[in-house]
Amino acid sequence: MEEAAEAAARRTGGGPAFVLVSGEAGAGKTALATALTGRLAARGWLTAWGRSPEVPSADPPWDQIAAALAPRLGPGTPEAPEALPDEDPAAARLAAHRAAAERLARAGALGPVLLVFDDLHQAGEGTLDLLAALAAAPAVGPVLIVGAYRTTDVPAPLAAALARLARTEPARVHVGGLPEPATGELAAALARRPVDEATARLIHRRTGGNPFFVRELARLFDAEGGAALTAVPPGVRDVIRHRLARLPDEARTVLRQAAVVGEEIDTDVLITLNGDEERTLDAVETALAAGFLAGEGRRFSHALVRDTLYGDIARPRRARWHAAVAETLERLRPDDATALAHHFARAESRSTEGRAARYARLAAEQAERRFAPHEAARLWRQAADHLPDPRERLEAVMGLVRALAVTGHLGDARALRGEAVATAERLGDPELAAEVITAFDVPANWTRNDDQALSDQVVQAVERTLPALPAEHRERRSRLLTTLALELRGTTGDRGRRAAMEAERIARDLGDPALLAFALDGRFMHTFQRTGLAPERARIAAELIGLASREHLVVFEVLGHLIGLQARSALGDLAAADAHAADADRIAERYDLPLVGVFTQWYGALRLALGGGDAEAAEAAYRAAAARLAGSGMPGLHEGLLPLALLCLRLTHGRPPPRDQDWGPYEPWVAPLLLLAEDRRADAAVAAEAVPESPATC
Repeated sequence: MEEAAEAAARRTGGGPAFVLVSGEAGAGKTALATALTGRLAARGWLTAWGRSPEVPSADPPWDQIAAALAPRLGPGTPEAPEALPDEDPAAARLAAHRAAAERLARAGALGPVLLVFDDLHQAGEGTLDLLAALAAAPAVGPVLIVGAYRTTDVPAPLAAALARLARTEPARVHVGGLPEPATGELAAALARRPVDEATARLIHRRTGGNPFFVRELARLFDAEGGAALTAVPPGVRDVIRHRLARLPDEARTVLRQAAVVGEEIDTDVLITLNGDEERTLDAVETALAAGFLAGEGRRFSHALVRDTLYGDIARPRRARWHAAVAETLERLRPDDATALAHHFARAESRSTEGRAARYARLAAEQAERRFAPHEAARLWRQAADHLPDPRERLEAVMGLVRALAVTGHLGDARALRGEAVATAERLGDPELAAEVITAFDVPANWTRNDDQALSDQVVQAVERTLPALPAEHRERRSRLLTTLALELRGTTGDRGRRAAMEAERIARDLGDPALLAFALDGRFMHTFQRTGLAPERARIAAELIGLASREHLVVFEVLGHLIGLQARSALGDLAAADAHAADADRIAERYDLPLVGVFTQWYGALRLALGGGDAEAAEAAYRAAAARLAGSGMPGLHEGLLPLALLCLRLTHGRPPPRDQDWGPYEPWVAPLLLLAEDRRADAAVAAEAVPESPATC
């Protein structure tokens, strides 16, 4: 870490230096970062910390860091713009990242800067996304960023963020257990009693060298002597329980209540719970002196302390305390929707279910605006679980469906969507049914459905809802028609094409850019009914790209480039197709849209195949693309695609076709070619006669 600091101090431009500090709970990650902070501050560095709380709040790590930097930066510091309700979340997120990078560059212009992001294992998606953006910032000067997290607790959002950070090649420091000599030195420094080799060996065996465990056992040894070490059963939970028993009752009660509040100690809430300010503050001071709290009593000394306390509270008492905390927060910080949703839900009371759902819904909407889909999914699910009214629950379920689709859980999203559509129709309200049916407005660019049964259900629901919808609801009608067009993709009838054209006309009349982008997607899906329509698809792509780029509709801009890639490939204009692929990848990289690469990687394999060169390299590229596609939740794209691609490649190069393949929906069209490859011409002719009418998907 010192080497990284020296390298950062020498920077006159470019991005920040980055260090990732990892280890198990209690390994000393925070202590290591604290020591570095002290040394660098003594050399004149500007230092700032941000800790991720267990319960997300209105004070995320970057806000803590920005507040610490503000006195040195003075007026004129760029602030993250407020996102408007109808603003594209990805564009708002990019603007916030730019503002943070500008703030950091201003700080770096004053001298070397150290930023510490602690407890990343419990960071929200917004924090992780911002951290990755800062790590890749092109010009911030002499800045060192340190991120610390538990290796034993790496949730999916953190894993994704670490993968993005790997591109910046950060320095990595793993904090493991102390060796036996260092364990003895640490125990001796904490205890007034002599620590001989046998005692050090026993402490090391009990703790595995974990510094937190070492400190805890050393304090017990200091208070009670060697007998305490042998009496304490294995495991830090028992150590903490043993030490807690020595505290006054008032201090134990306040600590247990603090564990319900969260890892950060909120004295205002604790005072309200206890009703006596002096006794509460005395208890906090006692707990601080005993080592259960740190940071001048503002937080637990370690998450394991809080976990032990929380787990030992009987469920009925814990629920009542959660309810009391929620009532207090509602008075003190009514805008902290996430914390309020957390506590009201854990109150486990029918009387609080309504507020638990209301705050969960509000927090989920906030998470969507921050483009934090994993958090949004959790909160929408919580809202749905606490909403007894079926209409309100439908809104939460469709929010959950959107979040699941964005996070890649497409199978779960489709199942919930089907249930929601059926429920909406049973309620007999066409406006509600239209709202639910059209809530799943996720762009699509593949001409086969992933779940034909669900598509049939949605089509029937749309056809029943359209005539019942009031005539003045033109925007909703356009969305219903586009939904119909998307679900009828690949069919040979004319209903889907007519629906797409009507949806487009309404969108143009209303002058609604987002509505028009969605309608253009529907029209694209019905430009495959015959050959020779690639120029029309190219025109759709051009309009969609121009519209989406002007209106900051990021996902539709990517869709436009993917349509353009397909159309230009069909026209043999590979240079233009290459440009579309590069633009799609560039936007996907900027906004972290991983599924885009699934399509551009398949195009890369096709490009190799069209080059007429190394067939084995092209086949390897197809297999790599298929491996990435597997498990993506898009069976309509995945099933049979790799065998079909390999068949075309091998026949082009005069090689035998692949054998014993699952051809999926392409089997009737492949069968004659396979028979011809075996020189079974008569059988091939019979198979060709049996080929059904082609769907409009090519």
